[in-house]
Amino acid sequence: MGELIGYARVSSRGQSLDVQEVALRNAGVSPEHLYTEKVSGRSRDGRAALAELLGRGTRKGDTVVCTRLDRLARSTRDLLEIAKTLEDKGVHLRVLEQPIDTSTAAGKLFFTILGAFGEFEATIRTERQREGIDAALAKGEASPFKGRPATIDAGKVRALRQQGKTPTYIAKSLGVARSSVYRYLLEQGSI
Repeated sequence: MGELIGYARVSSRGQSLDVQEVALRNAGVSPEHLYTEKVSGRSRDGRAALAELLGRGTRKGDTVVCTRLDRLARSTRDLLEIAKTLEDKGVHLRVLEQPIDTSTAAGKLFFTILGAFGEFEATIRTERQREGIDAALAKGEASPFKGRPATIDAGKVRALRQQGKTPTYIAKSLGVARSSVYRYLLEQGSI
């Protein structure tokens, strides 16, 4: 019998992998066989941990374990390509929160159906969002999707920077992320 190889992913740097990592360890994945990353799952671009796992991270007889299918892929096509890569290597896939275990015929069928429903749901959500934006624009309104409000006080950042303070100092002083301070300073040409 092969090794259990864990994969955990969140979409942004601010999110935590802790819950997934605990679930994978409880399922028997050892820390040295755990691949994690903080990157969008919309495509495989920038997903180095997944690429390594699919490449040299697994061998025949291993089982890749993840908590949910959407942690592995966001489209049926990508999901099926990943499954095919694993199958070609003789590697199984087990999903903890969904009854998927590709070592069984029923698990393979459920895996394919669930992937199709996940993609359908994402497509419908995107279409509804687009309809809402189009309706707002047709009424002459600005797009309702403006992003979240700024959490950084530009005046305070500017004042502290003019005093010669470092971005790290500014971030700690204002209780904001250092990346936000750097982003603001770059936009202002202050770095």
